[in-house]
Amino acid sequence: MGVLEDAAGLPVRLHGEDTSNLGDIKSAADESPMTTQSFLHQVGPVVFLVVIFFLNFVSRMILSPLLPTIEKELAISHGQAGFFFFLISAGYLAGLLLSGFLSSRSTHRSAIIVSGAGVGGSLLALSVAGGPWTMRCGFFALGFACGLYMPSAIATITSLIDRQHWGKAIAVHELAPNLAFFSAPFIAELFLRWLTWRAALGALGAVALMVVLAFSRYGRGGDFPGEPPTASAVGLLMRTSSFWLMVLLFGMGVSVTVGVYAMLPLYLINERQMDSSWANTIVALSRFHGPFLGLLGGWVSDRLGPKRTIVVSLLFSGVSTLLLGWVSGRGLSAVVFVQPLLAVWFFPAGFAALAMITPPQARNLSVGFTVPLGYLIGGGAIPTFVGVMGDAGSFAFGLMVTGVLILGAGIAALRLKLPDRSQPST
Repeated sequence: MGVLEDAAGLPVRLHGEDTSNLGDIKSAADESPMTTQSFLHQVGPVVFLVVIFFLNFVSRMILSPLLPTIEKELAISHGQAGFFFFLISAGYLAGLLLSGFLSSRSTHRSAIIVSGAGVGGSLLALSVAGGPWTMRCGFFALGFACGLYMPSAIATITSLIDRQHWGKAIAVHELAPNLAFFSAPFIAELFLRWLTWRAALGALGAVALMVVLAFSRYGRGGDFPGEPPTASAVGLLMRTSSFWLMVLLFGMGVSVTVGVYAMLPLYLINERQMDSSWANTIVALSRFHGPFLGLLGGWVSDRLGPKRTIVVSLLFSGVSTLLLGWVSGRGLSAVVFVQPLLAVWFFPAGFAALAMITPPQARNLSVGFTVPLGYLIGGGAIPTFVGVMGDAGSFAFGLMVTGVLILGAGIAALRLKLPDRSQPST
């Protein structure tokens, strides 16, 4: 079936203990003192992570509404502006790939703290950057710091929450990017109206540092090491067909949200001649329903299963992204509003699927390889491609091609094979 299981031979070591009978040992990462409690009684520690993840995400997403102003100040092309997102994605890739080394030598909690501090420091550095090259270095560093977070966050959440509630717990965690998508244009507009884009990045950096300090003192969870990316463990992961399919699906899932969102203001303002304030407003309003639909997506994932939820999300999103490039005039605002409706369903289902195909001790490893490759595709290559198409005179064509790719991924998701959800997590 292409599903990673403990019995498959994944080398997992529990602080020097004999792992020959690993199938009979419950991982420390899955033990929870709240196994008999309801979801509401377990979700409290996750809320702190939501705040950290919000700052992690909004620090990247605020670049999109700030980009037209940055583009003019630095005198760069659409393609060069889109390349900033590729650098963030490349840094994110590096951070995710190296996150396993950090968490295995300390704890997931330490990795989360280091990530938050790195985000704050990178934003402060970007706020005083003097030119394109220093901006490029700063965006790569920002992506790297953000990348350290996700594998440890998923491992921490799945250790705190019972398996039957994973979809809902991850949906609560996914409130952060949904709120970031909605709030980033308004935050940018506020600073652009009264201050500058540099002040926006500096303020976010200061807040990120304060929040991570609070987490280091009051946060809970993640007090266990991650699985190091050993050659044998990585080799087994790479030989698993479900892993490569999840890379493709995450790439297109990120394309729907981050990739399209990144270039949407430039498309609306430069090619469709929308007023900049209205463009930022309609983009923000299109993400207003994200938190509510994200929570619904967690419930749907637990009810229908991750596979069906992923298929529905990508098929709907592919069609709506295709229409985003096809439609013009008054109807375009309506399509902008509709396009991300079911995109937020993908991530609770996607992360639940990753957790299901990987043993508990190596969940950070599967996230650490699947998400960065997917993010490099959807958050890096897609915005760069759409920006290049914009330089060639047609943002719309780039968006339509992206829609076709997302549709293809939705069809490919039908081949995803997951274990029976009734199986116990070991």
